[in-house]
Amino acid sequence: MWTEEHKMFRNALRKMLEQEAYPHFDVWEEQRLVPRSFWRKLGENGFLCPMVEEAYGGLALDFTYSRILAEELERVGAGVAAGIALHSDIVTPYISAYGNEAQKEKYLPKSVSGEWISAIAMTEPGAGSDLAGIRTTARREGDMYILNGEKTFITNGIEADYVIVVCKTDTQVTPAYKGISLLLVDTGTPGFKRGKKLEKVGMHCSDTGELIFEDAQVPAENLLGEEGKGFYYLMEKLQQERLVVAVETQIEAERCLELTIDYVKTRQAFGKMISDFQNTQFKLAEMATEIDLGRTYVDSLTARHVAGEDIVKEVSMAKWWISELAKRVSSQCMQLHGGYGYMEEYEIARRFRDIPVAAIYAGSNEVMKTIIAKQLLIS
Repeated sequence: MWTEEHKMFRNALRKMLEQEAYPHFDVWEEQRLVPRSFWRKLGENGFLCPMVEEAYGGLALDFTYSRILAEELERVGAGVAAGIALHSDIVTPYISAYGNEAQKEKYLPKSVSGEWISAIAMTEPGAGSDLAGIRTTARREGDMYILNGEKTFITNGIEADYVIVVCKTDTQVTPAYKGISLLLVDTGTPGFKRGKKLEKVGMHCSDTGELIFEDAQVPAENLLGEEGKGFYYLMEKLQQERLVVAVETQIEAERCLELTIDYVKTRQAFGKMISDFQNTQFKLAEMATEIDLGRTYVDSLTARHVAGEDIVKEVSMAKWWISELAKRVSSQCMQLHGGYGYMEEYEIARRFRDIPVAAIYAGSNEVMKTIIAKQLLIS
């Protein structure tokens, strides 16, 4: 699957991150923000939104390059990967796939360059994985949509220059999901304001916030795709979003194991290296085996996704299983670090708190199992 071009892309990206990200990551965590200057550097070097068409500044590459971006950012830290991967591999594909020419010309070039940051607003205070239950509404009045509602847990919500807002343009139609549409909402839109920036257990440098719409006036030309087709667009694109989560958590598990192998080979207890104890060796063997199985599965799904296959069931399997694997691995690796594993100065502590949310976002793991079961029962 990996070609010489992939290796060149990865090596160039890694070299840039070693200069521009790794040395500053701890400061970003303390400041609770990845600076816009870093976004622009990614854009200037051609790493943002690699799948965007060349006409809009992208490289017209396939998902394998987006996967490399997500993997290398995740190695830096989950807080860095979360917002940038969402912008690059989750939000902009909606515009590429469903946007009209004017929308592509307006949003894509500045997204590719890193000048603009994007977000997608699905979750609400009373509706998470149940998209059909959203209450944000947009009613058409002349050449405007009047948007009302609240969104929460929105990645990039505070820094975003534009947001794809999931809303109901028809509250009477049944089933309810047929009334969902997508609107492109710009910063500065009258009636659109930010709520508070949310403090999370982990992923500290990832910007997560609340969005509030009070009679927000959104031009009708900002409708993304067709009215009432929003739910179908979301279902089409969630396959890639969940594959990205599987990729990211796979890297988290691998990094936890790397850290732990290095640690147990240098620490002593009862007169010998921790790595010499049979319990340690068995734990490492078990984790390494599961992690290798996870990578094999992600590789297979990546190839199938690039080939255009419908792998909703399999991606749901990967998302829930690998995110749970990463949670298990981080816990076991922290245990093998002993008391030092609970200290902030050790990377394993940060990985331990960054990982759990992956079982919740992009559809909770319980929802993933529901999707898998439905696919099994209708086959």
